[in-house]
Amino acid sequence: MLNTPIKIGAFLLKLPKTFGYFFLHLHDRVNKSIKKVIKRKKKHLFFVFPKIKVPRLQIPKSVKRILEIPVFMLALLNSIFKKIRLFLLGALITLLFVFVPYVVHSWFKELPSPEMLTIEQKYGPTQILDRNGVLLYEIYADKKYDPVKLDRIPENAIDATIAVEDSLFYIHGGLRPDSILRAFRKTFMDGDKQGGSTITQQLVKNVLLTPERTFSRKVKEAVLSVMVEAKYSKEQILEMYLNNIAYGGNAWGIQSASQKYFGKNAWELNLAESAMLAGLPSSPSLYSPLNDLGIAKERQKYVLDRMFSLGYINSEEATAAFSQELNISPQKDFIGAPHFVNYVRQTLENMYGSNFVNRGGLKVTTTLDYKLQQKAEAIIFDEVQKGTKYGFTNGASVVLDVKNVEILSYVGSLDYFAPGWGAYDVVISYRQPGSSIKPVTYSLALADKFTPATILKDSPITYKSPGSESYKPVNYDGRYHGDVTLRSALANSYNVPAVKVAKALGPDNIVALGHDMGLTNWKVDGSYGLSVTLGGKEVRLLDLANVYTTLARKGAYAEPCSIISIRDGRGYEIFSKKQVYPRQVISEEVSYLMWHILSDNQARLPAFGTRNFLTVPDKHIAVKTGTTDQIKDNWTFGFTPSYTVGVWVGNNDNKPMNKYMASGLTGAAPIWNRIMSEVLAEKADEIFDMPSGVFVKKDEGCSRTDVFIKGSVVPKSLCPATVRAEKIEEAD
Repeated sequence: MLNTPIKIGAFLLKLPKTFGYFFLHLHDRVNKSIKKVIKRKKKHLFFVFPKIKVPRLQIPKSVKRILEIPVFMLALLNSIFKKIRLFLLGALITLLFVFVPYVVHSWFKELPSPEMLTIEQKYGPTQILDRNGVLLYEIYADKKYDPVKLDRIPENAIDATIAVEDSLFYIHGGLRPDSILRAFRKTFMDGDKQGGSTITQQLVKNVLLTPERTFSRKVKEAVLSVMVEAKYSKEQILEMYLNNIAYGGNAWGIQSASQKYFGKNAWELNLAESAMLAGLPSSPSLYSPLNDLGIAKERQKYVLDRMFSLGYINSEEATAAFSQELNISPQKDFIGAPHFVNYVRQTLENMYGSNFVNRGGLKVTTTLDYKLQQKAEAIIFDEVQKGTKYGFTNGASVVLDVKNVEILSYVGSLDYFAPGWGAYDVVISYRQPGSSIKPVTYSLALADKFTPATILKDSPITYKSPGSESYKPVNYDGRYHGDVTLRSALANSYNVPAVKVAKALGPDNIVALGHDMGLTNWKVDGSYGLSVTLGGKEVRLLDLANVYTTLARKGAYAEPCSIISIRDGRGYEIFSKKQVYPRQVISEEVSYLMWHILSDNQARLPAFGTRNFLTVPDKHIAVKTGTTDQIKDNWTFGFTPSYTVGVWVGNNDNKPMNKYMASGLTGAAPIWNRIMSEVLAEKADEIFDMPSGVFVKKDEGCSRTDVFIKGSVVPKSLCPATVRAEKIEEAD
């Protein structure tokens, strides 16, 4: 029995050599045949190359003796290389004529049949769970699958789809080389991932293939697209596409989408509704009118503009359709933590594509603590009802786990189901942060030549620059406070000292640090002025909360995550949260000084008094508030070594709040206090460990103390009466 595998092995070893001999033999026969033809036809040629005699060179005997050994070695090497060359040639022929055909044959056998497009698809539900397994939302893709014939779909819905997805649908044969090249250039040269898929390719990808983003899958997609075009008519392909594309949520196909969003059948859609639906498939979560009607309307306008440019409609029809009010049907499906679920869903679609998210039967375990989420939602609802007298109608919050870099609670607005604005997600919307952004400026200052005891002048100043209006910062209380320490200026949120520090540091340097600490939309481009230190540049609630989390993590930045684990329909784990390695962006010493200042209840007494919502009994918490100039946004952020809580209140339409609302006493602070109290309930108090690079200086004359980084300059006295006149000395 052992002889058989030995013989097979010997045969396989000889196979490349045999092919090599065969190829060389064939090569010689062809060469001889060519020479015979040339010889017979020689007399008919118009031009014959003359023979050239090459003189023979005589090598001296002495040289021959010297070269005898090398020539012998050269002949030996030549013989060896000839055999190696022969083997490699045979191996190449074997690869081309045996293995490649076998692989291609096997690859084609694995391709799904285009006939599967006509088979009704069955899909499993995708579940989104909290960290303890509590169901937040379940997507039944097949529950809303309701196919409809093409002749029942309005022409404007078909035209809108073709205009925005594949304007040359009726011309190409399944592939568009121009789109593929454009997508390739955008992806690999500009770093902007774009798709170049036709409607046929999208149909194949959604129904016949997996969502993996690999070169092999793209090749299969291209081959199948050509095969589908050869088998089905354009009308059949379009009908299958419109019945198998994802429109968001559990709506699969244009009929179920029409029912979901407008409560009507697909054949009843008007131009405005058709344009809205046609814009959804490329990113259902992003463009959904249920999530953000403003973004959805922008997408609708893009579809209408495409229809106009391609001649499907005229300008009057486009304008009328865009101006038409859309009646979005109320959503009755249960959904817990709805804004967070949409955030997770968009993350999943970015990872795997909407097809896999809606059809894959996934089980997604998120970082959310639903018990804490419910408490935060109830607190925001209760406090916003109380706060209507102060002129705000909405609130949002986020709770982050500092050590594990996880989102524990995520409240995007007061009521997700409130008509018109409820689904608007403030957590990831851009708003001006007011003074809550000042810790970025002061972190940079403390890393430079400043200390908590540095004297700053809170006095009038005007900044003039060519070609722009003069800038004169003022404090929120309309007064100036003379010489104040950096600790006092930050704790009491005085604006003028913060602007003077920003002038000394440079706005671009503040922007660069803000970006490193977590403000993802901040870019150093020279366009930021001194007002950046007072909140002149928009941020997201989630990002700014992460800035404070960077301070809580001793100066190390990490991107917050929302997903712990993902399992596919068969139960296999296809994603698991990896170990996070935060990136140090500021020193531990600077972070400690910031915590020390922001948790100093005595330092903030002049501005906030003793009765405020910035303290939690028996807990050491670093806290900062912020209010924009026209009181359109009000914020409070606080952190411990383990948790960060960020809160916003205001109005979605940017309507100013009551001008008498006091930051830290009303607005975001009461909400922050109640949520932070829930987070820290039954947890031990945490105090930041003092780094070895920080020391404490105590002034016996007035029993005052302060903290300094070793090597920084400190005043000889910390007493208020003498500090203005004292010189500074180098610290040991």
